[in-house]
Amino acid sequence: MEMQKSDKIKKTVCILMLVFCVMSVTVTGCLSLQSSVKNKFTDIAYATKSKTQKLDIYLPNEGNDPFPMIIAFHGGGFYEGNKSRQYTAPMLQGLNHGYAVVTVDYRLSDEARFPAAINDAKAAIRFIKVNAAQYNLNPNKIALWGSSAGGNLAALAGTTGDTNNCYDASLGNANVLDNVTAIVDWYGPTNFCVMDKQFTESGIREKVQGVHIYNIEGSFPSRYLGQNISKVPDLCKQADPTNYITSECPPFLIQHGTLDTLIPTQQSVNLAAAITKEIGKDKVTLTLFDGAGHGGVPVTFLNGTRQYGYPFGTAENMDKVFAFLNKYMK
Repeated sequence: MEMQKSDKIKKTVCILMLVFCVMSVTVTGCLSLQSSVKNKFTDIAYATKSKTQKLDIYLPNEGNDPFPMIIAFHGGGFYEGNKSRQYTAPMLQGLNHGYAVVTVDYRLSDEARFPAAINDAKAAIRFIKVNAAQYNLNPNKIALWGSSAGGNLAALAGTTGDTNNCYDASLGNANVLDNVTAIVDWYGPTNFCVMDKQFTESGIREKVQGVHIYNIEGSFPSRYLGQNISKVPDLCKQADPTNYITSECPPFLIQHGTLDTLIPTQQSVNLAAAITKEIGKDKVTLTLFDGAGHGGVPVTFLNGTRQYGYPFGTAENMDKVFAFLNKYMK
């Protein structure tokens, strides 16, 4: 049994690494974009509790006005990943669209359990707001963009932005609200406790290989919450952005693949429905990519055939993402 658990964890790590490889090489020009930026500030400490609490700021090469900004949260199951281009390549494309891009490192689950990661995400937002003028940033035009685990952080920060929920005042700027202008959530989890149930109800296990099981010790949400998710339903609720939605929520763009074997598509469907109920359908866009896996990882059907494709990073979809951002940010 322990060997089976270990194998499942190793498989998750391999798939997540493949996601980031796909992200880093598929988005046109992303590999050279970061190095070509003339104005950048790296490894800025936004808090002092951990050496991990650093962020990078990249400014467009053209333009003088305070820049609207994208704050990017990387994926990695809350236990791996960092603010480098390997994990944030799509977000860095914002530099070509007149946006400053801020990439954030946050404490991972091997260092600190929930709510450390969301505490850090909100601390980074508050730090940027307080210090915006120093870096020629517009503190009133902030979009959050995250993928996978980073999608959860973007959504959770977005739904709690006008409150001190999910914040640790010891990280500083306790009197600064971290409300933002817009959210882009790529295939982020919401309710960890129901993911196995949703996979079963969707019938995906009868279609494709490699569908994950999370109600075990060592799964990424169990590591993140500190123990088997079935034993901590209250923590699952606290980590679920759906439980904080109010009429003050910013507009959301949510995108997910229908054959995602890591995060059930229903997680995004439910989040979009709940937000729409509060702020209206004109401010919530849900895009489901038919047949797409987690972040564009190839999908293997039960008969062994494979299906490839990365719809998230195509030029067509990136145009849609920036059209959404421009609508609210410019």
